Amino acid sequence: MTYLCHNSDRSLNMMKSGFLLIITLLLLLACNKQQQSNLPEEQAASSKALEIPDKPVTDRLFFIEGQLCQHLRNIFQDSKGNLWFGTNVYGLMRYDGDSLVYFNEGNGLERSGRFTGIAEDKEGNLWFAAYGGLLKYDGNGFKNFSTDEGLIDNELWSLLIDSKGMIWIGGTEGLYRFDGNEFTSFPFPKANVPNPEHQYAENRITSLLEDRQGKIWIGTDGYGITLFDPSQAKNPFSHFTQAEGLADNTISNLFEDKAGNIWIGTVFGGLSRFDRNNFKNFTSEGIIEGIEVGGLHQTQNGDIWFTAENHGVYRYDGTSFHNYTQESGLQTNAVLAIYEDRESRFWFGGWGGLFRFNGESFQPVSKKGPWE
Repeated sequence: MTYLCHNSDRSLNMMKSGFLLIITLLLLLACNKQQQSNLPEEQAASSKALEIPDKPVTDRLFFIEGQLCQHLRNIFQDSKGNLWFGTNVYGLMRYDGDSLVYFNEGNGLERSGRFTGIAEDKEGNLWFAAYGGLLKYDGNGFKNFSTDEGLIDNELWSLLIDSKGMIWIGGTEGLYRFDGNEFTSFPFPKANVPNPEHQYAENRITSLLEDRQGKIWIGTDGYGITLFDPSQAKNPFSHFTQAEGLADNTISNLFEDKAGNIWIGTVFGGLSRFDRNNFKNFTSEGIIEGIEVGGLHQTQNGDIWFTAENHGVYRYDGTSFHNYTQESGLQTNAVLAIYEDRESRFWFGGWGGLFRFNGESFQPVSKKGPWE
């Protein structure tokens, strides 16, 4: 999902977006004045971590007591088992099985405002898309790539490392690739959409997916989905928009399930599923609620989970949908990220921090856990 929350009333959307922007700026200013880590001295010295005080003044209206941060948007487990959490304002967090470390400006990150993507390459390096550029973590420290290092656009929204090791980067101004040495633009034809409606920017790339056939699915802001098939040299591009049955032309998330279906979260049209022949639009058909859908994830048992702005999260078991909201114990209806790790721990992140689901109830995760 995007960093701005949306309702069906567009005028209310603008007011809400402005309010969130003001609050975010206030939080950022407050964070710059906060003291450093309350972690044990040896841990803080070794990691140069930044800790968040238990009760920042500006966060008291939003924080669940003891939470890790106010706004968590990405969850990822690397090949070593470390859990990484990308946030708005609070930089990156890493849990290594023993301790929680905050990485922020001043200890390796030149910019740490908004993290929109996390991926790992075949060598075990971690890559992060952020508002301010691309970051690489090699296990020892961070390397920052911005326009100064050849990156074409500093405002990034999506990230993919494909099966050949190519890094795809979606920015506000378009799509780029990085082969480890050079950044290059990847121009592609836009779909013919009459009077396109953009949530943020005309050329923004919102989501990237490589399917099991090696095709690259490109989510756009107002032009639906462009499919790039590198095996088709003469005509490698095709398009899916509302004209082809897609629920909405502004894409927020793309996901392929174990059966090969493509699930599409949109900003103004809710959830669609594409079986490679036809679209099933669950929101517009009245099966689920929530017009902005993202956070798509499939658990080990095959269930599809996703977020629906202002409507909590949904679980689809292949037959029916089950909705979890604040009324059913979820502490926030503004969830952005869903992730089941290799240890079958089930994580939810969003407005209000990090939560775990034990199969029956949701539990806030503080600096002390529960982690195991």
